[in-house]
Amino acid sequence: MAKPLSKAHRTDQPKESAHPPGSEAVDDYLKAIFQLSGRPERQVSSTEIAAHLSITAASVTNMLQKLAGQNPPLVAYEKHHGVKLSKAGKKRALEIVRHHRLIETFLHEILDYPWDEVHQEAERLEHFISERFEERIAAKLGHPEFDPHGHAIPALDGSLPAQEPQALSQLRPGQSAKVSSVSDNDPEMLRYLAAQGIRPGVKLTLSEQLPFQGAYQVRIGSSTKPALLSHSLAEAITVSKPQQ
Repeated sequence: MAKPLSKAHRTDQPKESAHPPGSEAVDDYLKAIFQLSGRPERQVSSTEIAAHLSITAASVTNMLQKLAGQNPPLVAYEKHHGVKLSKAGKKRALEIVRHHRLIETFLHEILDYPWDEVHQEAERLEHFISERFEERIAAKLGHPEFDPHGHAIPALDGSLPAQEPQALSQLRPGQSAKVSSVSDNDPEMLRYLAAQGIRPGVKLTLSEQLPFQGAYQVRIGSSTKPALLSHSLAEAITVSKPQQ
């Protein structure tokens, strides 16, 4: 009688996952640090990360210590002094951001998802697509530079197009500028902006801002009818260099 195969030689054992346990959380942290650090990059505090990911500051501290202890380290972290991505951490963050924004664009342009639904779907899928699948998506879309919300898609080498956007809230009355991007974190906000006709590429002119962080009165495109935007909405919209 043939001896049963030992565990080490069985062919029916599950293969080791290409996506190690816990790596989704690592990706989320690296992406959060990348997004919060801005351009040029700055130190990001644990409090900012905790608010961004809706978790406790103690959990953030524990994870940052683990990321700093990786070989190679994924972050440069010093308690009470904030954190920055290391070279390895930034490379991984840019990979996951590229996945996310390509998936959003694919869902919107190929599968006709509305722009307020693509973010959550991309959040689920960004960790799991292969590099081959990513390249097929990019080729199908014609290698886009921006996602449906106007955010730059990192190139394969991690480079990003040069941009100098600023928040709509920084415009002065009388200034006009084109919308560069809008925050994709709030589906309800995206539906509201779409109903107002505010999308990347649309020209906005600030007519007036009410005092004490009050509403912003803007004209959208060639319309002469003003629309009111709250301060939080004006902060969530980035625009290109203002036109006088």
